[in-house]
Amino acid sequence: MAILVTGGVGFVGANIVKNLANRGHDVVSLDVLPADDLVADFMGDSANRVRFITGSILDVSALDAIRSEHNIEIVVHAAVFTVNRTDLETARSSDILDINLTGTGNLLESARLAGVQRFVYISSGAAYGLTRDPDQTYNEDDPPEPGNLYGITKFASELLTRRYGELHGFETVSLRLSTPYGPMERVTGHRDNMSTPFQWTGRMLRGEPIELNDSDHGRDYTYVLDTASAVGEVVDAERLPHDLYNVTNGMPVTEGQIQRTLAELFPETELVAPSDGGAQARSLGPTRGPLSGYRLWHDLGWTPQYDLSAGLADYVRWRRESEFLD
Repeated sequence: MAILVTGGVGFVGANIVKNLANRGHDVVSLDVLPADDLVADFMGDSANRVRFITGSILDVSALDAIRSEHNIEIVVHAAVFTVNRTDLETARSSDILDINLTGTGNLLESARLAGVQRFVYISSGAAYGLTRDPDQTYNEDDPPEPGNLYGITKFASELLTRRYGELHGFETVSLRLSTPYGPMERVTGHRDNMSTPFQWTGRMLRGEPIELNDSDHGRDYTYVLDTASAVGEVVDAERLPHDLYNVTNGMPVTEGQIQRTLAELFPETELVAPSDGGAQARSLGPTRGPLSGYRLWHDLGWTPQYDLSAGLADYVRWRRESEFLD
């Protein structure tokens, strides 16, 4: 018996694959990208339980081959085209729909044919949409109001996942992730908008100055090892009382808090006054308040293990040890 993880070479997917392998699962990773040296080094001994397959979720024949060669018990669908910039959303609208909707449909049909027990869809807090009130907390009962194609396709895929499971008799669950950061985040063909912790830890490690940001904008950044552990808990749960969960540390942090924490942890961090006097930071558009993690804690007892300081410290350690400074 094995678990299929789509997008298993990507940022969040690679962390999910490693967590599941460390839990003793045999994992089949499907990704359009091959598993390179960075992936191999990240997996370490966990790679012994992982079969990496290069292929697309849009290639039905590739999914058929996986189904015939492996006894897939659970699917974790994490492959996605992550787009948070309007220019890319405009230029690649059709690709977003194909990958994020058609790809989900292909995986659901393959799961039906394989007779899986559980289908875990990796969604996003983007399904809630944006608000100008950074103190507004979202729980799973709040109405989704996604405002871009990424969030719209995420919410639509949640609905597809739920209905497919109802029609064909397998358990489904969607996980709305808050903003992740940490190991394996990098520019790929389907992800090129990097988190601020990625940008600022990179600048610190390269000895480059970081412009101070005193705005109130921020997110409930969640260390990706916590994200992956929550997915692992959902995969291993004997029973899921709900079919929708937020995955978050529940603690909003501003951009300035991230910068100050980084400087406290690593005195070599050089913080400088912004070249525009901070106008750009103050003029940022709508943001999203933190997600509530209460349901996941109540149902499965899951709690995050990394606060901001511990997450940044571990992230910088990984970047130094892997020599990933770009």
